[in-house]
Amino acid sequence: MGRVTERRRVVRIRGGVAGTRPDTLVAEEPLEIRLNGKPLAITMRTPGDDFALAVGFLVSEGVLAHASDVQAVTYCEGATEDGTNTYNVVNVHLAAGVALPDISLERNVYTTSSCGLCGKASLDAVRTATRFAGLAADPVRVSAAVLAGLPDRLRAAQKVFDRTGGLHAAALFSAEGELLDVREDVGRHNAVDKIVGRALRAERLPLGGAVLLVSGRASFELAQKAVMAGIPVLAAVSAPSSLAVDLALESGLTLVGFLRGQDMNIYAGEERVTL
Repeated sequence: MGRVTERRRVVRIRGGVAGTRPDTLVAEEPLEIRLNGKPLAITMRTPGDDFALAVGFLVSEGVLAHASDVQAVTYCEGATEDGTNTYNVVNVHLAAGVALPDISLERNVYTTSSCGLCGKASLDAVRTATRFAGLAADPVRVSAAVLAGLPDRLRAAQKVFDRTGGLHAAALFSAEGELLDVREDVGRHNAVDKIVGRALRAERLPLGGAVLLVSGRASFELAQKAVMAGIPVLAAVSAPSSLAVDLALESGLTLVGFLRGQDMNIYAGEERVTL
């Protein structure tokens, strides 16, 4: 199975003096997600939590909402010509009665470590309706003081980042600031999918009352993943996109950006943030 980190030789220059040494890099490998044996998506990810990543992705696609929707998740043997199991192909078997989505050319997805929706042919193919109604009615309240302390708690939990400096992270917190889960990956969207997938497999969806914190910016895709998982509060240490704000306003998601120390911008759902 792929490793989370790999070692590479590097020439390092310090104070005008060059020398060679090994360096630790974050691993990036492709993961093909198949649904009932049919190819659905390929994402560039950091190996680890692959089953959670696959089912979390399917939550964001509107295919799954409950652990009972999944019959089994397996690695595919024979993914290469010589039959070697690369552990880079995951097949999600749907339970009986779960509708198979339209796996057409416009729905197929190629994702990179920076884009989770590349390749979809239209905006209609990007937007997906959540199976968890009532996000706007989630009564959770979180204090600005709690939000201010979350980035430091996330950073302290990033074990692989400390070794590589090359990973994004997503963390799930309670409204009181308790760390519930944290995942790292070369892609922010993958880290979120891993958290959502782990919650689905533990039968904890929807994630009402929770706060999702992401390193970096808050794009439309991350806002949509939060909505699809029933998460009422999304916070990011950097800027949101305009489409992410639009989705937050439409869906009842509280969206916080530029969360740095005591400072933050609330772009939607400000009634949930108390001073």
